[in-house]
Amino acid sequence: MSYTLPDVWTWDAENGGQFASTNRPVAGPTHDKALPRGEHPYQLHSLATPNGQKVTILFEELIEAGHDVEYDAWPIDIGEGDQFGSGFVEINPNSKIPALLDLTGPEPVRVFESAAIMLHLAERYDAFLGSSRPEMLSWLFWQMGSAPFLGGGFGHFFAYAPEKMEYPINRYAMEAKRQLDVLNRELASKDFIAGDEYTIADMAIWPWYGQLCLGGRLYDGSDRFLAVHEYGNVVEWAERIDARPGVQRGRRVNRLKGEAPAPLPERHSPGDFD
Repeated sequence: MSYTLPDVWTWDAENGGQFASTNRPVAGPTHDKALPRGEHPYQLHSLATPNGQKVTILFEELIEAGHDVEYDAWPIDIGEGDQFGSGFVEINPNSKIPALLDLTGPEPVRVFESAAIMLHLAERYDAFLGSSRPEMLSWLFWQMGSAPFLGGGFGHFFAYAPEKMEYPINRYAMEAKRQLDVLNRELASKDFIAGDEYTIADMAIWPWYGQLCLGGRLYDGSDRFLAVHEYGNVVEWAERIDARPGVQRGRRVNRLKGEAPAPLPERHSPGDFD
């Protein structure tokens, strides 16, 4: 289908496929809605998308490692527009999950963007930072720069666009496979992406690229389409991380539906997993 560019772009609110209602060309709140507040020092407002799972996995890994990091996790249903509520916009003006309210000090501190939240927590508890900070940071921010091509690029046109279009699918499939090859080459000589230690870089990369290689969890049929079996080192790394108890718990937090893993829309204590 050909497309003639107009002189000036205008927003067609109905054009955008499954996620048309979650995107708009302006910022700011659309309605008044206060956020709930639990009893713990960390208040997380998120959803169990790959970006949301990064932070809940880190919280659960910190707890698994013995740190006193109790938190309340509240769901933000992006399909219902919760991210445009006034309370959420106050802690993330970009209206994207996840967003954290840190109540450990005299004044509340907001932290948004998944990598910023992960660094905030990992540095506070001096955990999962690895022995080479430059290497870990390089891979953490590699993920932040690369995953939009996997999710908003390949994933959108492969799974969610209103119609299948050859050019964008081919363009982003090529880039997704290139990124998998980057990871596969790195993981040929080390156990984790930043070296011999499990770090927040692994936790950030795994929900996107690890789950892509585990039965097409991200997008149905994508594992076959991208021939992920060709990236054996990534698959092996993904399987090892998938077996970690903290990862298994973190995947459940703020999940609203589905059978596996069992949804846990809200999380307020370790007992919620029972």
